[in-house]
Amino acid sequence: MVFITLVAILVLLVLRVAGIARMVIRTTDRYDPPVMAGQPLACGAGFYARTGDRIFVTVSSHCYPAGSTQLFDDARLLGTLGRRPALADCPKGRECYASDFTELILEPDLLPWGHLDLVDLGAGGYRTLTSATPPLRCDEIHVGDRVETDGRTLYREGTVLQVGPYDFEDDAIFPCMVITDIEAGVGDSGASVLINGHPAGIAAREFGQYLGFTPVAEAMELLGDEICTDPDCELVPPASP
Repeated sequence: MVFITLVAILVLLVLRVAGIARMVIRTTDRYDPPVMAGQPLACGAGFYARTGDRIFVTVSSHCYPAGSTQLFDDARLLGTLGRRPALADCPKGRECYASDFTELILEPDLLPWGHLDLVDLGAGGYRTLTSATPPLRCDEIHVGDRVETDGRTLYREGTVLQVGPYDFEDDAIFPCMVITDIEAGVGDSGASVLINGHPAGIAAREFGQYLGFTPVAEAMELLGDEICTDPDCELVPPASP
């Protein structure tokens, strides 16, 4: 009986280690410059997108105050923060946003031309965005949908538990917040969230132990932005020096 118990414990430990390995061990190479979408950027980076010929990556609004700049650890300029998808219809004294992200306009030499349609999910591999996988609107996200993210470089999968408005007196108002059964932690904010291969949203809040995200489709429409679904985001890359 003792032997059987020990074997059962050993099997559980092996399964636990295998599960952790699946979350953190990469099986794909990084590009140079690397794909930032999906990877940590102080908090996390979401998706590459553009307005006209200006390319940016989405980052968490509550990690990067509007109007500031973000630096690498070696003090090299990463980019300049741009707009947030603020909603005009908002109660007095409150802040309202279509989604919890800010545009981070990257320095030109940090753009991974040829790979702007990718999201790097670390141990989960790369996801390629195409015109056939447009970003999802709030009403296109449903309870039970399969969700994946790589916030904190921990690849996790789960399902949607709840979809609805978010309005607390001590926080910003979001017309749509999606709660998942993915375990959340400090540092997840800003990370890309995908549903069945579609850009779904930006990791935004923690509900108990669960990850909540705000959809991006409506916010992109509000700002006139487009998520990159082409390797060069339908632009002509600069000539090599």
